[in-house]
Amino acid sequence: MPASAETVALRRASLPAPRIALVTADMDRHAREMLKAFRAAGAEVFPVELAEIAFDTQAPSGLILPHFGATLPDAVCVRTLDAGSFEQVTRRLGILHALQALGIFVSNDARAIERCVDKSMTSFLLARAGLPSPRSWAVETAAEAAAILSAEPGPLVLKPLFGAQGKGLKLIRSSDELPAPDDIGGVYYLQRFAGRQGEDGRWSDYRILVSEGRVAARMVRRAGGWITNIKQGAEGFAMAPDATLDELAIAAAAAVGADFCGVDLLHDAEGHPQVIEVNSMPAWSGLKRASGVDVAAVRARDLLARLHERRPPSAADRLACAG
Repeated sequence: MPASAETVALRRASLPAPRIALVTADMDRHAREMLKAFRAAGAEVFPVELAEIAFDTQAPSGLILPHFGATLPDAVCVRTLDAGSFEQVTRRLGILHALQALGIFVSNDARAIERCVDKSMTSFLLARAGLPSPRSWAVETAAEAAAILSAEPGPLVLKPLFGAQGKGLKLIRSSDELPAPDDIGGVYYLQRFAGRQGEDGRWSDYRILVSEGRVAARMVRRAGGWITNIKQGAEGFAMAPDATLDELAIAAAAAVGADFCGVDLLHDAEGHPQVIEVNSMPAWSGLKRASGVDVAAVRARDLLARLHERRPPSAADRLACAG
């Protein structure tokens, strides 16, 4: 017989405070909000940079984490990853893989982060899931990129494969506008331009935040240009629930395996919804202002709820549930 809500609450109260490692590249506003939210929810939380975590095959777990000594956290919440060389980033993602292999709940896990950081993989998975998304290509030579452009009737968006916050986006109409391979890390990631300018001359899209398989917050972003990221000067506004867009956002999160993510969508020139990107480490200042949702509190609540589901009940808990 399932435990009652009261029994579940009592069980949680009887467990020691969960110890959370908050992985963050710096102590920005978002990280500070996360620390506050976890503490308000009754957890012990410690900020950790992945660069500070060491592999040590003689350690009990094979890892050494600041603040945790010879022990491990109960869960790891990934806010942002430190930038670094290819070797450094590989090692840091390896740490997240190792923590998960040790049975630690990592959210988002390394695989979801890898799938979202690499935009070509995101596009591949969205297409494989049958979700509407602009056709995308990823090639490694200017000649291949030029051939794609010549076969397309409209402009293509060139995006940094590992970019974020609208940085480095270019609208490409001819092969003459293609940058040199060295300027873009040797990869041409191209996507059909699907934006639509409104009658007021402004452009818009949608950011929908998904947490644990449900929509947690939404906003409409509007800008004077076609790049609609808040960090690039767009404005965020409250957004009413939209069943079609909400379902697409939830499906996109599932396609990349993300527990928590920001999904960018828009309506194309024909008015059809399109999923553009999935961000596994989204910022939320603009979304918080537009929606009024305390995103950090949602993140902490949902992660701790998942953790409580994973922690096995004690003998006393099992007796209480049976009674």
